Amino acid sequence: MRPEILFPYYTSLAALKGVGPKIAPLLIKHVGAFIRDLVFTLPSNIVERPITTLKQAIVGQVQTILVTIDGYPANLRGPQRIMTSDSEGALQIVYFHKIRGFEQKHPIGCKRWVSGRVESFNGSLQITHPDYVVDEDSVSDIPRYETVYPATQAVSSRMMRRFVSAALSILPDLPEWLDPEIIRKEGWSGFSDALHRAHAPQSVGDINSDHSCRRRLAYDEALAHQLALKARKATRQASPAQKMPRHSLADKAQAGLPFALTSAQQRALGDIRNDLRSGYRMNRLIQGDVGSGKTLVALMAMIDVAESGFQSVMMAPTEILARQHYEKAVPALDALGLASVLMTGRDKGTIREQKRALVASGEAAIIFGTHAVFQEGVDFKGLQLAVIDEQHRFGVGQRQKLFLKGDSVHYLSMSATPIPRTLALIAYGEADLSILDEKPAGRQPIQTAVIPRARLGDVFNRLKTVLAEGAQAYWICPLVEETAESDMIAVEARHRALTEVFGTEIGLVHGRMPSIDKDTVVSRFARNELKLLCATTVVEVGIDVPNATIIIIEQAERFGLAQLHQLRGRVGRGSAKSVCILLYDAPLSKSAQARLELLRDTEDGFAIAEADWKLRGEGDVLGAKQSGFPDYRFVDSEKHGDLVAMAARDAVYILQREKSLPQARQQALNILKYLFDWRIEASDKND
Repeated sequence: MRPEILFPYYTSLAALKGVGPKIAPLLIKHVGAFIRDLVFTLPSNIVERPITTLKQAIVGQVQTILVTIDGYPANLRGPQRIMTSDSEGALQIVYFHKIRGFEQKHPIGCKRWVSGRVESFNGSLQITHPDYVVDEDSVSDIPRYETVYPATQAVSSRMMRRFVSAALSILPDLPEWLDPEIIRKEGWSGFSDALHRAHAPQSVGDINSDHSCRRRLAYDEALAHQLALKARKATRQASPAQKMPRHSLADKAQAGLPFALTSAQQRALGDIRNDLRSGYRMNRLIQGDVGSGKTLVALMAMIDVAESGFQSVMMAPTEILARQHYEKAVPALDALGLASVLMTGRDKGTIREQKRALVASGEAAIIFGTHAVFQEGVDFKGLQLAVIDEQHRFGVGQRQKLFLKGDSVHYLSMSATPIPRTLALIAYGEADLSILDEKPAGRQPIQTAVIPRARLGDVFNRLKTVLAEGAQAYWICPLVEETAESDMIAVEARHRALTEVFGTEIGLVHGRMPSIDKDTVVSRFARNELKLLCATTVVEVGIDVPNATIIIIEQAERFGLAQLHQLRGRVGRGSAKSVCILLYDAPLSKSAQARLELLRDTEDGFAIAEADWKLRGEGDVLGAKQSGFPDYRFVDSEKHGDLVAMAARDAVYILQREKSLPQARQQALNILKYLFDWRIEASDKND
């Protein structure tokens, strides 16, 4: 149960003093349902209102000035203007609509404090719609430092200030859950004090993410999240699972490969085998750059599971990728006498039922597929390993449906998008991590060139030469079709232009095409029946054509670094030298130039991910807002990376010793978990 001390935090905003029935739904939509959500919305800025005179006033800045009301010029159609002055100059107060009762409340000859942004119009100073107009003896009503909150048209920053103040006044102080040594070392105050101070900044520096009170709040949030992740991991590690220690079949499969596994692949496979023989559920992430050989490692693990008499499934986000995994694995699996099956949404009628029967009977030991593998009607006889490729493209609920197809299923996820260490801790803190930081022997580095689109003719000539030599190529565009509103290159128009230039059949692939049509074109390209494939980013992952040695990405400045790196990974998959040409429209912004130059200078996906994170923020590092990433209120993942790492270490320490901690601190830590609502229940063990 939620601790009683937190009841005020979880009171509905509709019950807060000053929040009426009309504003309540608007406020709840803006910040969340509870008082906790309101006070967890920190100021985004601060306005300083220095007191000055008209002679010393600085145009363009917010200031507070004592003036005398001099007159109200008649103006029936235009804005309402109030003439004011002090001993050093004149100032107009301007309202674009007439304020009822203003003249009676502020008669000619009285002195008033006026606060707002001072502007210059036709050589005269003016304040348009001042924030405050108060009596001479009420200057204390104008705050010297005024917090600015995230606002909407219906919920203003001033309303937010009033509601936050009312909320903070009814919240109790919470007991200390941190170790005194951490508080002393970091120089932090308690949580409640830090929360109050965060809402009462006295300078611009007080709202920075590195301010003491904000770091305290961020650490508490990170610690609560890491405690939840580590508790989930501990629950999973204590969940009994089948032991699968044998791997002679996989050793036989490796012996038949024309190359040896890299050291990184061997380490990752060793990690997985230790998990499979441990007797407890595995939850491991294989993170590796494009072309590092993640799928082969996963396939060896699936063969191990099959040798132990159980089933494995590899789920991919697209039919193209699932089919490719299947077709590349079938020769090795057939040689070992292991039956496999491919299940996609394209399967209908008798074919679908036949495949489902193979899976249900256990005859198919290894299954490849898309979302079709977890649909109702698909039953496994002994599912023990679920491999999910590009796991961030699947929702938590979708993954859960797959795990429920078996009992205590081992979980292996793969990501071809390297992400920074801090984000790995945040998104995958409950998983064990194996990193593939080597490329298979024989892979050639990819030469990357950054070229203005004005030199399109030179690119055409280079492409003609490459194709004439027998290689294949990709041409990537940012849009499917031309629109009146966009100046981005459309793939359909470029396909027509390329067909005219090269006078040959050119493949066209984009996301609006039916899956069967896309697969047909990609299959023809893979069989070298098409020399050139014109596409959108639908080919970003999963297409492996070793004979393709050149990729041209048009308007490359429109793409993020991580996406460009993934696209570049479509080439360089064979032993021949490969080239990536980044075409851009001049002039480039500084940030766009920095992105393209970094891509030109390195193929290190981890370095690129770090740079992409800093340039664009964590929300888009993987190409889209990830369902696995928490919705932090206080943590800035880039600037608080040290706190996240510290919280991850401290969470392990706390969970190992929690029962031996003083009772008061155990209770305080429980309050922390409920405060941030990242608790892990026993029912989550299969999540």
